[in-house]
Amino acid sequence: MVHPSAPEAPVVAPAAVFDWLDETAEQRARAGLTRTLRSRPAEDPVLDLAGNDYLGLTRHPAVTRAAADAALRWGGGATGSRLVTGTTALHTELEGELADFCGVEAALVFSSGYTANLAALTALTDPDTLIVSDAYNHASLIDGCRLARADVHRAPHSDPAAVAAVLAERTRRRALVVTDSVFSVDGNAARLPELALAARSSGAALLVDDAHGLGVLGPGGAGALAAADLAGAPDVVATVTLSKSLGSQGGAVLGPRRVIRHLTETARTFIFDTGLAPAAVGAALGALRLLRAEPHRADRAREVARTLAARLAAAGLHASRPDAAVVSVRAPGPEAAVVWAADCRRAGLAVGCFRPPSVPDGISRLRLTARGDLTDIQIAEAVGIIASCAPEGAALAG
Repeated sequence: MVHPSAPEAPVVAPAAVFDWLDETAEQRARAGLTRTLRSRPAEDPVLDLAGNDYLGLTRHPAVTRAAADAALRWGGGATGSRLVTGTTALHTELEGELADFCGVEAALVFSSGYTANLAALTALTDPDTLIVSDAYNHASLIDGCRLARADVHRAPHSDPAAVAAVLAERTRRRALVVTDSVFSVDGNAARLPELALAARSSGAALLVDDAHGLGVLGPGGAGALAAADLAGAPDVVATVTLSKSLGSQGGAVLGPRRVIRHLTETARTFIFDTGLAPAAVGAALGALRLLRAEPHRADRAREVARTLAARLAAAGLHASRPDAAVVSVRAPGPEAAVVWAADCRRAGLAVGCFRPPSVPDGISRLRLTARGDLTDIQIAEAVGIIASCAPEGAALAG
């Protein structure tokens, strides 16, 4: 049988291969979605409410000294994957102390919170698994769901009843409910007790990304699972970052010992990734020990968040009511949000600028980190700058 000849592919000159990137960049610019990198100096006079240093530990002498000591003793890198040469005694210490602090059986440290989420979702599911994921979950959880090869259902935001209804109709053998503990855009907390009940009623497991809860929620900052009385539960797994409250870098999965063993032996982002650098491990360990010695830091972070939100609302702005240490202020649109954030920086305040597609509801915002080391004078300064730089329509946004 004679097949018709396939059409010849158009010949593209080497210089034109990536012309389509310029076209998409222009489309983003027209939509007000251009993103740029900004290098910051080591000593920045700008008041920082943009980063995720919730407890103000990144520059704490105990943390920086622990990082320096670890680098001097163990070297600049881990030298290999965790299963080859990338596990130092420091990694083991951190995992043990992190598990003890959070009230779980075991912990496994990764090079980032992103890789920890990918590991948990891909290693704990298969094609015979139903994943029920909150609509506002972080991008790393969304990517993990895409890679999991499972049946994924996107549930309405913060709706345990909807989750229970999906689980009741499931046909897959296993099920996993996935949620952030604190959603990074508005700072609202998930309804973990109700989600756990919905999961258990259907024999499903619960996976909680506690990136924004560790160090802020729970007794002494032990995290959202401790706050919800779920720490150590045999059907609950948590992921955390070491780059927020602990002021370092990296991530971890926390949970039952058999879950951690399974991830150690099967999770691709653990097996094929170089271990976290010793300096980052040392810094996280130093910060964790400091938090355990000074548990009031978690309370202070929440207090600062509530104060920021109340004063911004009193200034006539649409500020979120924080459950942890994230406060957001709605902007009239993406371009207005960019200008607002830039004006704040020129006035001496760094704030986050969240626009589509980073925000699941399409509403642009300024995002503020309520650091536990902020003074009352700094809080007043921040509120004054944000209010004075607010664009027209900000008070009516949302």
